[in-house]
Amino acid sequence: LVSLFMSDLMVGLVVMPPAMLNQLYGRWVLRGDFCSLWASFDVMCCSASILNLCLISLDRYLLITSPLRYKLRMTSCRALALILATWTLAALASFLPI
Repeated sequence: LVSLFMSDLMVGLVVMPPAMLNQLYGRWVLRGDFCSLWASFDVMCCSASILNLCLISLDRYLLITSPLRYKLRMTSCRALALILATWTLAALASFLPI
């Protein structure tokens, strides 16, 4: 849940203010090279948010379907690895195309 919070917070603090300026002025008013960086952060934060929701759904599914084996399957190291994989996949999907 903290990872989902961080991705949504980054959308609100990093992605939305330039998007608001873009909507208000009807064009990109910031530096031109900042546009591709902003677009990459937009894709990364939104992808991380979606992937975090998928991980939370998978976690809840595993808890409901096998509650006795859940503690053995979902260790803190495995949860951290899943969160790191989520952010890595989101970053690769957004920054590699630049």
